[in-house]
Amino acid sequence: MHQQNTTHRIKSIIGGSLGNLVEWYDWYVYTAFSLYFSAAFFPKSSEVVQLLNTSGIFAIGFLMRPIGGWLFGTYADRNGRKTALTLSVTLMSVGSLLIAIIPGYKQIGIAAPVILLLARMIQGLSVGGEYGTSATYLSEIATQKHRGFYSSFQYVTLIAGQLIALGVLILLQRVFLTEAQLHSWGWRIPFGVGAVLAVTVMYLRRSLQESVTVAQDEKARSSRGTLKALAQHPKAVLTVFGLTLGGTVAFYTFTTYMQKFLVITSGFSKATATLLSTLTLIVFMLLQPLFGLLSDKIGRKPLLIGFGICGSLATVPILVLLGNTKDVWTAFGLIMCALIIVSGYTSINAVVKAELFPANVRALGVGFPYGVAVSLFGGTAEPLALSFKSAGHQEWFYWYVTGCILVSLIIYATMRDTRKHSKIEAS
Repeated sequence: MHQQNTTHRIKSIIGGSLGNLVEWYDWYVYTAFSLYFSAAFFPKSSEVVQLLNTSGIFAIGFLMRPIGGWLFGTYADRNGRKTALTLSVTLMSVGSLLIAIIPGYKQIGIAAPVILLLARMIQGLSVGGEYGTSATYLSEIATQKHRGFYSSFQYVTLIAGQLIALGVLILLQRVFLTEAQLHSWGWRIPFGVGAVLAVTVMYLRRSLQESVTVAQDEKARSSRGTLKALAQHPKAVLTVFGLTLGGTVAFYTFTTYMQKFLVITSGFSKATATLLSTLTLIVFMLLQPLFGLLSDKIGRKPLLIGFGICGSLATVPILVLLGNTKDVWTAFGLIMCALIIVSGYTSINAVVKAELFPANVRALGVGFPYGVAVSLFGGTAEPLALSFKSAGHQEWFYWYVTGCILVSLIIYATMRDTRKHSKIEAS
């Protein structure tokens, strides 16, 4: 029986993680290929302004994430995690397909960026629902002893999605297409691939094992996953917001924005910047289970505090040195230093949030305040960095990232260790 339970658990974790991978692949393809498609939607601008406009739509997609966290969190708490996960990946497929087939500005004028915005809003809803529900699902399906390890696979697959997006870009850059073809039409390929993969995962998720008992009575369901019920846990909600703030800014700075930073600040070619981003993300991905496993041994709080202290002290020096280096391996080493520090947050943030809430509001409690924090700080990190760059004050962004991490450090230092005070077993 134990072996059967373990097998079901592993299958469920793989199934949930693969869906997460496809969701985040679809999400990150946008930023990975924005260097190539920005001119198709904003043709009469400098490269920095084009990227700023494209990043603005990226940020608006983030504004949909708290709405997605609220809608899908409510649905998951009332009807189960499995159905919510299946629905979120279906919505992502629709958004990706829209981007793949949108005509450019030359063909349909202002309608082109408007449709791009609509597609990104759909994807924002999807990924906002995905995070809270998958974080909850992976934390619930895991055993207490290995919860940090298993839940870390949410970020393994999140980073893997980003890696696959970059891998597709590298293949198109170096093997299949010319630079001109990528700018002209080649950027549409990965969005089409993402739409097809999302449909495939939709069917995979339908066979997942449910992680909670779904209430059959309508009255019982209606009392679950409500904002009124969530309001009974104000400290946990504020904790999720605060611990996310610094981590999400640091994560998006050293992952999605880093590819552009290496091009427009350090002066690397687009192909070299893509390769550097890919190599650092591979190592970053492999670190997540190790940090998750460590949290199962020593607790979650020491890792969070480690990220807070090191991030506050090292962010400005790392970004200053990175902006002035022309050496590939020096750049690789600096980015890896940053990502090792960030791993103290990324590897365990899902399980920490899930352990703060009882089952009746867990998906909503994880997804909604996280979505608000990410939309305000994660989604705006890249546009803010590009705005400071455009204004000639790029170093202000370095201090902004440091300040955000410092705020989160205060939360880490004052919160209880959720491994010792988890509400998953209590619910």
